[in-house]
Amino acid sequence: MSDADPATILVVEDDASLNAALCATLKAAGYRPVSARSAAEGLRWFAHYAPDLVLLDLGLPDRDGLSVIGEIRGRKQQEGGQTPIVVLSARDAPAMKVEALDLGADDYVQKPFGVEELLARIRAGLRHGVQARGSAPLVRTGDLTIDLGLRRVVKGAETLKLSPKEYDLLAELALNLGRTVSHKDLLRSVWGSERADIQYLRVYVGQLRQKLGDVGGEPLLVSEAGVGYRLAEIAG
Repeated sequence: MSDADPATILVVEDDASLNAALCATLKAAGYRPVSARSAAEGLRWFAHYAPDLVLLDLGLPDRDGLSVIGEIRGRKQQEGGQTPIVVLSARDAPAMKVEALDLGADDYVQKPFGVEELLARIRAGLRHGVQARGSAPLVRTGDLTIDLGLRRVVKGAETLKLSPKEYDLLAELALNLGRTVSHKDLLRSVWGSERADIQYLRVYVGQLRQKLGDVGGEPLLVSEAGVGYRLAEIAG
């Protein structure tokens, strides 16, 4: 995708009316939607179009959407490893969300959802896809700026003093701005093993949340009960 081309978004949703509505919404928002109504068709179009992002329903007629996440992430092509996947599902159990995120989904949007929320999640997903390919190291949300190149964090006019672990935790959340990162992924990326004591994570999240504060009454570091944490995307 070049700066002049619209992002291609693959919509894998078996409900015909919802699929059509999603495609119409995406087209109106300036994206190029590609429609699929089964896992097999979705994987076929994924290989053909190399989309910039995938919207994936879990309740597909031919196979579970979780297996589609695994197959996309298991492909050796560069795009398969980096293409953002946003799950759309009526399943609200925390264990299901955790499984989807652990398999490689970038975000999990529960049905029913609002159009503006979905478009915000898509923008966040597309931005993360660009960052994963090595673009600009600055991440901004609200009055918080994270310079991933210089390992510097500024809130308003103040440079925050973070411990190495606090910074590593914030950097991982910043690279996934607006999306929930599972407990396992954070333990793996910051402590080197998903088997590390989750209490370490809770302690550092608490410390980091206190230092980051909020913006206009909105917390910057948000907990998703039983799932993980996310750095909120807040307009500056």
